[in-house]
Amino acid sequence: MKKNIARFAFTAVAALWGAQALAADPVTVTVAASPVPHAEILEALKPTLAKQGVKLEVKVFNDYVQPNLQVSEKRLDANFFQHIPYLDKFNKDRGTKLVVASKPVHIEPFGAYSSKFKKVADLPKGATVAIPNDPTNAGRALLLLDQGGVIKLKDRNNLYPTVKDIAANAKQVKIKELEAATLPRVLPQVDLALINANYALEAKLNPKRDALFIETTSPYANLLVARADNKDSVGVKKLAAALASPEARKFIESKYQGAVIPAF
Repeated sequence: MKKNIARFAFTAVAALWGAQALAADPVTVTVAASPVPHAEILEALKPTLAKQGVKLEVKVFNDYVQPNLQVSEKRLDANFFQHIPYLDKFNKDRGTKLVVASKPVHIEPFGAYSSKFKKVADLPKGATVAIPNDPTNAGRALLLLDQGGVIKLKDRNNLYPTVKDIAANAKQVKIKELEAATLPRVLPQVDLALINANYALEAKLNPKRDALFIETTSPYANLLVARADNKDSVGVKKLAAALASPEARKFIESKYQGAVIPAF
């Protein structure tokens, strides 16, 4: 009888220890991110999240398609690389149902760069202008060209213009649509390239310093994206809070010196 009681007590204690150990295990959140600045921001927040019981695993991607597909397919928990106009367009075109999981985190000013000319007025007639080839960022690039006076669009309130929406092209520039990640590499081969800030920063181009002109206003704040079935999970919610924390703001402001701007 005593042996049975002792055995029962030992089993109960062992079960309690096991439950406590399980409760103490960190929640793992896997997040897809562009290398700069997204992955850098996430890496900076890892220690804080670890103290809150969240183990953050950052998977770096150099394209804008796989991060969404892998979250949608439940291979990853969330991603951090995009803005709402891109997300909305992606969901519509791909049939995905990804959702916003955080407040706007930061804005990366889209810039127009040239290795041949110092100001936009110097662009010759027939100049070759490279822009991203995905619909959302192509539209964003065309809006910036309109803002910079290179072209004139039919409707500046349309967030998804195409080359067919160009109403005036005084310099007769030739628009060349290319994969966004390749634009810094082709910069010497074209007269002007409109480059997403994350790819510009990777190429050591600072939008504030090196661009001929940048966006003056922008609806393109980057944020955390997840699925409807996990956006309210403990790990994702803690990550969302960390991305909008004073610590995140301080890191963004000190690290990027105006090339990336907090949106909260």
